[in-house]
Amino acid sequence: MQQNDLIAALGTTLGEAAIGIVRLSGEGAVELAAAIFKPRKKELDLTKIASHTLHLGYICDDEGDILDEVLIAVMRAPRSYTRDDVVEIYCHGGIIPVRRVLDLVLKKGARLAEPGEFTKRAFLSGRIDLAQAEAVLDLIRAQSNKGAELACRQLRGGVSDKIKNMRDQLKRIMAEIEAEIDFPDDVDPVPAELRAEQIKSVEEKAAELVRGSNLGRIYREGLRTVLLGKPNVGKSTLLNLLLDEERALVTEVPGTTRDLIEEMLVLEGIPLRIIDTAGIREGVGLVEALGIERAKKAVEEAELVLAVFDAADEITEDDLRVFELLKGKKAIILLNKVDLKEKKQDPRLIRQYVDEETPIIEISAKTGWGKEKLVDAIVQLIGGGQVSRESDLITRKRHQIAMEKVVDRLQSAIKGVEAELPLEFIALDLWDAWSALGEITGETALPEEVINSIFEEFCIGK
Repeated sequence: MQQNDLIAALGTTLGEAAIGIVRLSGEGAVELAAAIFKPRKKELDLTKIASHTLHLGYICDDEGDILDEVLIAVMRAPRSYTRDDVVEIYCHGGIIPVRRVLDLVLKKGARLAEPGEFTKRAFLSGRIDLAQAEAVLDLIRAQSNKGAELACRQLRGGVSDKIKNMRDQLKRIMAEIEAEIDFPDDVDPVPAELRAEQIKSVEEKAAELVRGSNLGRIYREGLRTVLLGKPNVGKSTLLNLLLDEERALVTEVPGTTRDLIEEMLVLEGIPLRIIDTAGIREGVGLVEALGIERAKKAVEEAELVLAVFDAADEITEDDLRVFELLKGKKAIILLNKVDLKEKKQDPRLIRQYVDEETPIIEISAKTGWGKEKLVDAIVQLIGGGQVSRESDLITRKRHQIAMEKVVDRLQSAIKGVEAELPLEFIALDLWDAWSALGEITGETALPEEVINSIFEEFCIGK
């Protein structure tokens, strides 16, 4: 694949819509467009028009037949998304006109773009760094307003600026160490306390990003949340309450839910991938037993468990099995059906089965009473309430792993300074940290497989 060969793809989903966009980028994009474009103004020459202008006309095939009436935009290098010449053809949004125009463009010599190739070219040309390129996809796939805000901040360079600042700080420290190693008689050594303080300043910034990485990933992907409980405690009713729609079947018959039901919803800006599971109980048929096994596996993979118990019933053997599944999991205990007048389960008696950190909330999934407390508990449990609109969070596992390496290497460097180890050892730790920071933005060379895997997540037209 050449960096500037001519590529083309749909910039919009293929289907019925007001507009469908065919996008070209690379050497010869304007000339190809001019060969198939018949302007309404006969004197107009597409190859000579000013950049970033829009023109009305027709796309015609080799026989001169009109395929569609279009608007065409020319964006000349380097002031374009890819820093190559870019042309966008705005067709009517039906399947036929858009496909006919794309087929004609490919017939005339353009190559169909690979997934994410337009954004990949923007990265390779230096217009954006790798973290910003990933933010493009995060913005497209955002599940909540907060997720979109984080992607926009990263796209504007919020995370990249912090990383650049840390790399600059480390570069200055490494330069001082290098000077002391190479010119010991000419350079005054930096006091150990000051050097440790300088490195600690960078380490604290990196550690802050690591602390927020889990929350950032949740905003990007959604929090995997499982509804758990014995049959007929109201899990499906609770799911319907949270979704504000009748998604799950609710009956008086135990064991109605026999398979996993997964939905995406947003609570206080936090996207939840919420899963309703089969009721946990013993002595059931084969089909329901398979559903229960799936429920147990879902709990193992869950990041949060909403464990539902019947407030109008005593703790049963099946309830105890639910408590057993909660061990080691982040959970919220929900005492449901508090709207009923029968005997109530005292929240204080539940505490003996869970640790002090686990919230216990009384709720009525039927009436909606207690929903606000549940939402507040979820927000507080994952730390969403501590994040301001100005916060920069790393949102990808790749970023988190690199930043954890930065923290580890800087902590090692600090210990080396305090132990008065040779400067060469300290410099090696700092170099590793500096390189790991560069892996996030792409300033440190990454294997081609890693780069390709990032852009393969994109659609073809982006």
